[in-house]
Amino acid sequence: MEEEIATFTDVLLSLLDSQRPSVPVQDVVVAIQCRRAESSIHLKALDGPSTVLLDETVTKATEWCRGVRSLHILTFSGSCTVALKFGDAAAWGAFDRLLTDVCGRNDALSAFSVRTEETSAKQYFQFYGYLSQQQNMMLDFVRTATYQKAFLQNSIDFRDKVVIDVGAGSGILSFFAVQAGARHVYAIEASSIANQCQALVKGNNLSDKITVIAGKVEEVSLPEQADMLISEPMGYMLVNERMLETYMHARKWLKPDGLMFPTEGILYAAPFTDDTLYMEQYSKAYFWSQNCFHGVDLSCLSHGAVEEYFRQPIVDTFDHRVLMACPVKHKISFLRDAESSLEDITIPFKFPVFCGGVVHGLAFWFDVAFIGSVKTIWLSTAPSEPLTHWYQVRCLLPSPLFVSMGQNLVGRIHLISNRRQSYEVHVDIGVEGTTARASNSLDLKNPFFRYSGQPVQSPPGSHTQSPTEMFWNNISSALSTVAPSGGVAHQVTPVLQAVPVSDSARGLTYSVNSIMAGTGVASSPTTHASLSVSQPENQLMVDSNGFFWTNQIAAAAAMTTGVPYVGQTHASLANGSGISVTQPAFAPQFLENKPRRTHQTRHLSSHQK
Repeated sequence: MEEEIATFTDVLLSLLDSQRPSVPVQDVVVAIQCRRAESSIHLKALDGPSTVLLDETVTKATEWCRGVRSLHILTFSGSCTVALKFGDAAAWGAFDRLLTDVCGRNDALSAFSVRTEETSAKQYFQFYGYLSQQQNMMLDFVRTATYQKAFLQNSIDFRDKVVIDVGAGSGILSFFAVQAGARHVYAIEASSIANQCQALVKGNNLSDKITVIAGKVEEVSLPEQADMLISEPMGYMLVNERMLETYMHARKWLKPDGLMFPTEGILYAAPFTDDTLYMEQYSKAYFWSQNCFHGVDLSCLSHGAVEEYFRQPIVDTFDHRVLMACPVKHKISFLRDAESSLEDITIPFKFPVFCGGVVHGLAFWFDVAFIGSVKTIWLSTAPSEPLTHWYQVRCLLPSPLFVSMGQNLVGRIHLISNRRQSYEVHVDIGVEGTTARASNSLDLKNPFFRYSGQPVQSPPGSHTQSPTEMFWNNISSALSTVAPSGGVAHQVTPVLQAVPVSDSARGLTYSVNSIMAGTGVASSPTTHASLSVSQPENQLMVDSNGFFWTNQIAAAAAMTTGVPYVGQTHASLANGSGISVTQPAFAPQFLENKPRRTHQTRHLSSHQK
């Protein structure tokens, strides 16, 4: 006896091969009616209420496979092969489960296998199978802490809910989900790190809360639907590694009102100028211009060398002042957009240039949002934010363009996915109203990892005051001050020291003393200019000596006292009600107070690891 179990609407029926006149030659949108028997499924494709275009029975002997773009391909007896393309991932997943129940699993052509070369997949999962690579990502404090904060501050979205961790890795996000109150987490991981993930679950006595499932998201089965999907699927330029498609594919298990953390991502792009970077790349290619390298003429390869080096996106960080225009953005909704929308991405742009000069290429970075019921939390990889292991990416033009302030740069960015889990990046750019144009095609799978861990250099022309005058004025200010009344010279190692001088109604007032290292000579400001800064507008950080630092305080104090400052200035915390800051101290060596780790790369090709 047959039982009607499901009807799927808005399914595109395509004839691939048939000798039956009833099956239409042209693609047509139909409703698929499914009736379940004991060991088979009776399928009908209906074009309207009464027109039956396909009437077939699926049994264990039926040949079928999964395809890309929410597709199933079925071959019935009598030489009839059709493709069924579903309108959304949830319907595709439900139909997939019906086929699996009757026919058994068929992993030969999963969505992952169709879009991924076997050698690329092997390298990819081998790379993420190492504890050292998991450690590299976990030690990215911005990444890890942002995820935890997003989960905990939206704990209402996790409490007593079923959660799926897509590409769980070490399982750190699964643990955060449990901390936020999840009833159960299914941690899906295809690499060998799944074994270590299971060990962590057991070691933390959470086997009743977290179930580790070894396998690909596109190929495993789960016992229930989920209220929440979580993942860390972002690669360089947001889309590299094509993990976003796997994350979106997992929506087949998501309940209609379910959530995804992260929820959406925004890819930004802006033109930049950087003569140093451009000449570095050209200098590498110049090696192949030699006509007598140990007696061998290499020059016939020079053109190919230039092309190869300029096909490499540059992974590094930079001073945001190299940017010549405000960025354009391309938003991807992980919750709403079709999985297939990531296969081919076009971003048109028009940049009103606010800084004239030579355009050497386009810079890229991304932000992702965790849109919860209580709060939206953002994770940013922008050059103006603390550095992450994603850095930023720059795509150079082999032939730069000159642009004047006020002119517009117009063109488009075209990202075409490939089976190596990456993208070809095509950039076409021109100066509006002129014939000046430049273009380049780059291989995102093969970037050049340039970040050295050194402080980012200011771009040429960024100084609006004389650096020499600022430097020596601060030294003169430090040397001209005298010790406090009745004070004793301090012998200290740090160049800066905060010394309490008095109490006030707002709490302790601190004076920042300048101490020349190694001299033992202490000094105090010639003028006592106190500035109160309220919390929480200023984010404070404390260094190893117990001093609090903030850009806003340093800048405000400099304006108050009229004394220029170099880099950051020490300030001391007062009773939590406010901060009193005196004359900025001389600290030329503290040009950057936020330490930036030297992160390793995300997944690259084998010769780059």
